[in-house]
Amino acid sequence: MGRGRQKAKHTKIARELKYDTYNVNYSALERELGHHEDEYVDKWADQYNDEDEDETSPVSSSSQA
Repeated sequence: MGRGRQKAKHTKIARELKYDTYNVNYSALERELGHHEDEYVDKWADQYNDEDEDETSPVSSSSQA
């Protein structure tokens, strides 16, 4: 496909995207987005310690200055 035909095709697609009116089903979108309102639960949180909660090496008061 030559550059002229390729550019014409892209121009046609760009015009369709710019000027076409889309019907959005907002109630279906709201149902889909509202379905995931559950709070995130980390099922592995109880098995591993956090990296910043290392209890084996206490922080000395001289390093906090």
